[in-house]
Amino acid sequence: MATQAFPHFPIEDYKHHQAAIDAAIHATLAGGHYILGGEVTAFESEFAAYTGAKHAIGVANGTDAIELILRGLGIGSAAKVALPSHTAVASASGIARAGAEPVFVDIDPETCTICPQALEALLSSDLGRHVKAVLAVHIYGHPVAWNELKAVTDRHGVVLLEDCAQAHGATYHGTKTGALGVAAAFSFYPTKNLGAIGDGGGITTNDGELAERIRSIRQYGWKERYISRSEGVNSRLDELQAAILRVKLRTLPEMIERRRAAASHYGQ
Repeated sequence: MATQAFPHFPIEDYKHHQAAIDAAIHATLAGGHYILGGEVTAFESEFAAYTGAKHAIGVANGTDAIELILRGLGIGSAAKVALPSHTAVASASGIARAGAEPVFVDIDPETCTICPQALEALLSSDLGRHVKAVLAVHIYGHPVAWNELKAVTDRHGVVLLEDCAQAHGATYHGTKTGALGVAAAFSFYPTKNLGAIGDGGGITTNDGELAERIRSIRQYGWKERYISRSEGVNSRLDELQAAILRVKLRTLPEMIERRRAAASHYGQ
């Protein structure tokens, strides 16, 4: 009975979009450009417009997105990055892979997001002097207390970043998550409300220079093809996944409302 009331996700999500997804996949395969082609470029433009950020960069997954943001900001070895104690392991993994050390901060018991008072206590301590950035995780679709956190990080000269892996489409005082901070990391894992059929991730930012550095890092540090001007990695959003995400992005507001209705049903 439970599976009748709440069909299996994400296969039902695919079925809901099946005709459009199948057509998008066929067109991408027939196009013959499979790495950083027109689908990725179009998705980046459309996702930036959706979030309200100036730039979006498609990467391989959400964990890479966190790592590449920190690398783009030069936050790595010997630096510490604060994050909430209640989050997916990927948040800490992305920080560690950038060479920085995760430092956990207590959460607000009402929202399960990072507690501004606990963050203030950390940044005022001896340990806090080594914290270069805060990764604020919007969890379960609930945005963090952004203004309160921003007041704390501004007071201590620390960069405030967003982890939006569970918050596609959420808003804070009218601004969508992904357009609040210096940069934001997204996951497009299949179970997200904007999910690919496989792995995928994205980064949004209003900083054009940071966006350019991240674009270089995600592809071997290239400024021009085959010439690495800096150290980089291979973390590119796949063309087929970008085509799928473009289909789903068009109906994301509708799908969010359906999730809210399901959540209300559970609550009742």
